[in-house]
Amino acid sequence: MSDIPDIPAARNALGVLRYLASRSGPVRASTMARDLGIPRSSMYQLLEVMRDEGYVLHYPEDGTHGLSGLLAELGSASLRTERLGRLARPLLERLVADAPAPVVAHLAVLGGSDVIYAGRVQGFRAPTTVSSIGVRLPAHLTATGRAMLAALPAAQVRALYPSRDLLTHRNEAGPTTLAELDRILAETRTRGWATEDGDVTPGYASVGSAAADRNGYPVAAIGLTFLGERVADRDTLGRATVQAAEALTSRLAGRA
Repeated sequence: MSDIPDIPAARNALGVLRYLASRSGPVRASTMARDLGIPRSSMYQLLEVMRDEGYVLHYPEDGTHGLSGLLAELGSASLRTERLGRLARPLLERLVADAPAPVVAHLAVLGGSDVIYAGRVQGFRAPTTVSSIGVRLPAHLTATGRAMLAALPAAQVRALYPSRDLLTHRNEAGPTTLAELDRILAETRTRGWATEDGDVTPGYASVGSAAADRNGYPVAAIGLTFLGERVADRDTLGRATVQAAEALTSRLAGRA
């Protein structure tokens, strides 16, 4: 007997996605209900939820439904992240090997106003960090996030933070207003790399730099995290992330 739980709503939703993907055009809800053996009332409710979540489009003129582009976008994003991870891995390993203190090197991408960790290399005796692959953190608290935000136009940063209320923070640290964030991003541009000290985890510090695609858009950032008390010269680590990010930018652009 299978240990897999039977959740009819989930199976029906996946069945609808497979069904629509196999058709050359939009299909009526009644036709899907008949072909998939789902009661009409349930089918209409299911399609309403799938439309609300962005997976299905409704064509009101002929009363049909079809797939949106969301699945393709999700697949493309996953492939992009995997490609970035492969390109960045040797650079992360080199950063860890060359660092003058135990560090964790990581690759992050922006996901709205969060960073999502897409790569990680932990050095010998390096501290344990929260930057596991797949973990999300507020971008304005992390060095990698600040590096990417600093490379974005101001209008786009505002779009990511539409509310002028207090910004999310941890451990009572980090910027709490957009004005404070603007100041940090300005300092990041002047310095050439981003930094944070205790804003994510007390006692830990990070530096980071953004890598860009062919159009100059910051698609990722490379960062180093370490115990703050063990590293006095953070400029050396900051410049190292700049060099690694420039190398990743070159790889993304297909240059030597």
